[in-house]
Amino acid sequence: MRRKNEMSVTVGEKGQVTIEKRIRQALGIGPGWRASQSIEDGRLVMRFHPPRHRRSLAGILKDATTVRVETEEEFREVAEAAWAAEAGPS
Repeated sequence: MRRKNEMSVTVGEKGQVTIEKRIRQALGIGPGWRASQSIEDGRLVMRFHPPRHRRSLAGILKDATTVRVETEEEFREVAEAAWAAEAGPS
């Protein structure tokens, strides 16, 4: 039974699906966004995260975290660990 406003798409050979344009627009999802996915109560749940911006936020969270990074490489490692934790076990 289809729900009101539900759309159907075909899963491709590589497991890919297209997010309908009206859904992307309603959620503000654009190129470069990242998606994390999980199974909750037997359903696929996807969360979308905008790409990094180019503005400096140096120091803005210094009182809110114990994570300290000094180099771009350390930042990448911490960021990838955070993405892995968000995505959960694969």
